[in-house]
Formats: sequence, structure tokens, C-alpha cells
Amino acid sequence: MGSIYAIVGIGFMIIYSVTRVVNFAQGEFLMLGGMLSTTFHLNGFPLGISILLSVVIATLLGMFFYQTIIYPIRGAPAFALILMTFGGSIMIRGIAMLCWGTDPRSLPYFFGANPIRISGAILNPQAVWVIVSTFLMAVGIFLFFRFTIHGKAFLASATNAFLATLMGIKTERMGLFSFALAACLGALAGAIMTPLTFPHVGIGIHLSVKGFTAALIGGLNRIEGVVAGGLALGVLESLGAGFVSSGYKDAIALVVLLVVLTFRHQGLLGGAEAGRV
Repeated sequence: MGSIYAIVGIGFMIIYSVTRVVNFAQGEFLMLGGMLSTTFHLNGFPLGISILLSVVIATLLGMFFYQTIIYPIRGAPAFALILMTFGGSIMIRGIAMLCWGTDPRSLPYFFGANPIRISGAILNPQAVWVIVSTFLMAVGIFLFFRFTIHGKAFLASATNAFLATLMGIKTERMGLFSFALAACLGALAGAIMTPLTFPHVGIGIHLSVKGFTAALIGGLNRIEGVVAGGLALGVLESLGAGFVSSGYKDAIALVVLLVVLTFRHQGLLGGAEAGRV
């Protein structure tokens, strides 16, 4: 679960770096990835093709979300932009409920369901997929931003949009790209987590809150910080459920969020320069 929170947090970070928008609809793209992939798979598509189609559709929806909701009011105050992302989240969730209802969905395990035993502990093989996928996504994004021309253009827009514009970089296009990339990562993570979490149309808002907490722990500008924040939050939730009560599991994320916002709003790992990825 910490790995899933980390992926949601990375989506928050990518979008915020360029647009300065906190996109609370990010969790809905994980929901869409899970629901779309199960729909395609139940209609006879192979598992890999189902996941690919769900990622493509979610990416296009992410671009549409930016063009229709964020771009027209890009100069509005931050509070108005946050409210618009909440509104977009509600809209996506409502349309999804009309399409799929409220029942949870699932996919078969990618490579069997036989548990892996490590020193007395039992690990679900699908959990390995989630953890490894998170690591590969984080490393892939880091390398893309550091060693490709488009990634460097993204970093330039995130660091100083005005100077990036003077250098010929279209910052509006980078904003569109940020929403597309965040939606793509979210949908892929949503499909991979489906055999474990049995997603339903209401799961998105919970993932958004916890992903935002993970991103805030990392300062909203460092991939390694966001990943560490997501993993830390997942461990805290598990410890709280095991030693206190499972009923307090969701409350732990809210407590951590309040603590960070109150005492360390620049992130527990320090306030790195804006746009650092």
C-alpha cells in the first residue's frame, strides 16, 4: 500500500511542479485504470492488452481534464484551482458510478497466487509486482527528466516558467504533458494493484488524500522524498492497524497530514528548490 501511495504522490508532484495545481482528482485515475482494465479483460481482451488500453484511455482523459477544467482558469487563485480538481473528481466518480455501479472489481494475479515465504512471513506475489513497478516507475521518471530533452524542458518549466518561455519552451504544453504523465502512471498503478485491492468507484478520493500526504512528506518536489513518504505512510498504517485498531487506519494519514501541514509544511525531508525532480 505504501508503494501505491508513492505512485499517487508522484502524480501530485509532477503536476504541481509545473502548474502549481494540487490535483485532488489524481486518485480517480488509479480507479479508472483498475475499472477499465477489468472491463476490457471481462470482455475477452488479454490481460496485457486490457491494461494497455486502460492506460491509453486514462492518459487521454487526463489531457482532456487539463484542457477543459484547468487550462481555462489557469490564472485563477490556487484555492479556486483546488476546488475545480475536487469538482472534477466528483464528476469522474459520478460518471464511473453510472458505468460500473458500486461493486468492487478484480483481475487475476499476474503470475499465480502461490504465496512467497520469507523468514516466516508470507508475501503475496502480486505485492511484489506493485513494489517493483513503483521502483521502476520512479527510476524511469527520474532518468527521463534528467537525460532527455523533453524531460529537461519539463524541469525548466517547473523551475522558472517565465525564463523557460523566453527560451522557447511552451509551458502550456508542459502543463498538458504533466497531467498526461500523471494520469498514465496512475492508471498503470491502478491496474497493477487491482488483484490486491479490489477497487471500486469510491476508492479514488481515499488514494488522493493519502497520495497527497506522501507527496507533502517529500516536499512536493523530490521523487525520492515522495517514495519514502509513501512507504513510511504505508508502514504507519499497518502498524496502527496491527497494534491499535484497524478502524484507525484511515485516520493515521489525516493525522500525519495535519502534523506536516502544521509543523513542517515544506516537507519532512527539507524544502528543496522549486521544480527539483
